[in-house]
Amino acid sequence: MKNKLIVIVGPNASGKSEIAVMIAKKFNGEVISADSRQVYKGMDIGSGKIKKSEMKGVPHHLLDVASPKSVFTVTRYRQLALKAIEKIRQAGKIPILCGGTGFYIQAVIDGITIPPVKPDWKLRQRLEKLSAKKLYSILRKLDPARAKSIEAKNPRRLIRAIEIVKTTGKPVPALKKQPLDYEILFLGIKKNEKELKRLIERRADARIRKGMVAEVRKLKNSGLSWNKLESFGLEYRAVSQFLQNKISRQKMIDTIKKEDWQYAKRQMTWFGRDKRIRWIKTEAQAISPVKKYLSS
Repeated sequence: MKNKLIVIVGPNASGKSEIAVMIAKKFNGEVISADSRQVYKGMDIGSGKIKKSEMKGVPHHLLDVASPKSVFTVTRYRQLALKAIEKIRQAGKIPILCGGTGFYIQAVIDGITIPPVKPDWKLRQRLEKLSAKKLYSILRKLDPARAKSIEAKNPRRLIRAIEIVKTTGKPVPALKKQPLDYEILFLGIKKNEKELKRLIERRADARIRKGMVAEVRKLKNSGLSWNKLESFGLEYRAVSQFLQNKISRQKMIDTIKKEDWQYAKRQMTWFGRDKRIRWIKTEAQAISPVKKYLSS
C-alpha cells in the first residue's frame, strides 16, 4: 500500500489549523506547517502561528525552525518537510501538511526543484533597499516570462528571481518536478467571500490587541532592519511603516485588512487551479473523506 499524506489548504483565516488538529486527534496524525512566515522564530502574532494550547497535544513540525535574520528558501523548506513526513510515517502516524503558502505545498507534493544558484549577498543588500515596484520593473526587463508568473509585491521572490538571472546570465528556468511518491488526499477550506472578509478583519483587530506592534518592535530591536521586516509583507510591512511614522495607526489597521484580503483572494486563485482538491466548509465535512481515504 502506498504511503499516505493528507494536505489541508485554503486562504488565511479560513480555519485550516483547527481542522488539521481535529483530523490529527481523530486519526492519529501529526501536523506539518506550510507557512512561509511561521518558520521564523519570534514571528508569532503577525504570522498567526498556532499556540501550544491550540495544538491540543498534537505535535507540530516546521514552526520556529529559522532565524528571521537568515535566508530561508523553498528548497530548504522542502528538505525539512520531507524529513518530517518520513519521521511521522516511520512512527506509524499520518502526516498532515497544512498551510496557505501554495508554493511551499507544491514544492513538497509535486517535487518542484529550484535552480541551485548560491546567494549573492552583495547583490541582495543592494536590492533590499529597493521597493517591490522597482524590483518588479528590473525583473520585467531581465526576464519578462518570469515577471508574468511571479507575485509582483513579494520582494523576496523578486530578489531571488533577479539573483538567478544575474548569476546565470539566463532567464529563470522552468521548474523541474519530481512528484512525492505518496497517495495524497487534498482538502481545501472554502468560505464565501463575505464570511471570509469578516473573519480576516476580525483577526486583524485581534492581532493588534494581542501585541503585534510590540512583536515587530521587538524584532527590530533584535537587529532586523526595516527593509528586512517590510520584506515579510502583509502585517509586518504595515506595522513597520507605522513604527517608522510613515503611516498612521488607523492607516496601518486598514492596510493590514486590505492586504490580507487581497492575499486571501490570490490564495484562492492559486488553489482554485488545482483540480485534485476536495473543497469542504466545516470540520464535520472533513471526517468522512478522511475516514474513507485511510481505510482504502
